[in-house]
Order: sequence, then structure tokens, then C-alpha cells
Amino acid sequence: MESMRERFTATASQLLDEDPRVAVVLAVISSDRFTEAKKAHPDRVIDVGIREQLLIGVSGGLALAGLRPIAHTFASFLVERPFEQVKLDLDHQGVGAVLVSAGGSYDMASGGRTHQAPGDIALLDTLDGWTVHVPGHPDEAEALLRHAVADGDSRVYIRLSEQANRAALPVRPEGFQRLRSGAGGVVVAVGPLLDATLEAVEGLDVTVLYASTVRPFDAPTLRAEVRNAARSDVVLVEPYLAGTSVPYVAEALCDVPHRVLGVGTGREELRRYGTWQEHVAAHGLDAAGLRKRLAGFLR
Repeated sequence: MESMRERFTATASQLLDEDPRVAVVLAVISSDRFTEAKKAHPDRVIDVGIREQLLIGVSGGLALAGLRPIAHTFASFLVERPFEQVKLDLDHQGVGAVLVSAGGSYDMASGGRTHQAPGDIALLDTLDGWTVHVPGHPDEAEALLRHAVADGDSRVYIRLSEQANRAALPVRPEGFQRLRSGAGGVVVAVGPLLDATLEAVEGLDVTVLYASTVRPFDAPTLRAEVRNAARSDVVLVEPYLAGTSVPYVAEALCDVPHRVLGVGTGREELRRYGTWQEHVAAHGLDAAGLRKRLAGFLR
């Protein structure tokens, strides 16, 4: 199966052909994958070099000029390093762009801490008005990218990773999808952690919701599912910093007595870099690790 990043570059190249408003802004990363697109659209494929702050600044300028920029690099270089420009050149100016990251939390584990970004969505949560998509399959990544580009002048972040589910689901950019029903609590599985979550809850009487879009947070669906369950226990399984969406659960259920467990990447830095698969296991985000956490909490 092709990766989400491969599907992204192919789809973005098609969008350049289809929509004259689309521009792709790069900072070296994936530039080799846009060689043909740059020949066809030299004025709308821009590589700023290893200048991530400029990557966002140029995107803001293109948006002010009426274009729909897609900015792309690894998550740590797209959100963390140029965060001031994201805050000022996009948010403060009230213009939109589609930021598409690669690398997830630790896909580039061998690159060390500079290439790891488990806190990207928590950081974007400090800003206003962002839509955040976390696809779990290349097909979902394509559908969400096309939706984001067509979504007026909104500010959208699409988080791509090497980890992917075996099968795609029809994406719903506006909310969560119920995959199974149960009375013993509600488990929200985000993006590429769906397969491991479904394996982990095998035999447990729980509702499973799938989220490929996490912002806006789908509070109405969560409230309805919690009210339908016999127990108001909620587990969030997120492929980034553990507890990132816990405040949104608390707000959604502010008038409902409940318990919530946020499962995700830990704050402790793993210095034996290894592979992303080893990081998944080390953070307890494989099926066995999730089973232990979820069964203990939901028992």
C-alpha cells in the first residue's frame, strides 16, 4: 500500500492541474516529488529552501493574494519551528491555508528529537479556528485534502503518518463515526490507531467511535453516545500527546458525571530512537499495550 505522503504528493499535483487557485509551498522536503508539477506550474510550486518560517510567511502572502496555498514539510518543521508565523501570518491576518505535515509523532525516529512532533496538535489548540484532520489511510488523506482545498479560505491542518489502518473508511470531515455499540463506555479512536484499538477492545462491551477529524471536536456525537451507554466512561486513543483532547471531552460532558482516560504518546523522550513501530510499542499504543490500559480502566 502506498503511504499517505505518497498519496498527498500525487493528489496535490492533480489539484494544481484542476484548480488555478492552488499553490504548493515547500521547504525542500518532498520537493523531488513535485518535479513534474513544477515544470507544469512554475509560478505555483514554490520551494523556499530550508526556511520554515518563510514557508508559512509565503503561504500567508499567497492567501492574501487570493490563492489557496498548501504548505508541506515534516510536522516539527511545519508547526513547531515556525509557530510564530502560523500565529501571526495566518491566524492574526485572518487568512487561510492548508498545512500538510508528514512524519506523525515519530515516523522519523532515527532522525532524533528534531524530527519528532507529538505536541503539534496541542500547540495548534492554542490558536482559534483551525480544522484538524488525522487520516488513518491514504484514501482518507486524499479525500480530506480535497475537502480542505475546497473549503473556502479556512485554516486546515492535515497530519499524515507512516502508520495506517488496513482499510479506509468514508471520511466525515464534520464529525465522528460509530463503528460498534456497547454499554460499558465509549472509546474514541483517532486516525491510524483505529486497527489497534479495535483489536484491543475485542470482547469488551464498549462503543467505538472513529475520528479522522478531531477539530472541531464532535461534542454532540460524544454526548449522545455517552448518554446511550450504561457507563459514562470515555477513553481517547490519540496518536500524539496523551490527553490532548481531554479538555474537549470535559467541556462536552460538563453536566454529565464521567471518567476520562487519555491514551497517547507520553511526554518522556525516548532516546533509543529505533523505528516508528518500536515507538508505538514503547508508548503502549500497539494492541497489547492498549488492551492493558483500556481493560484496566473500563473494568
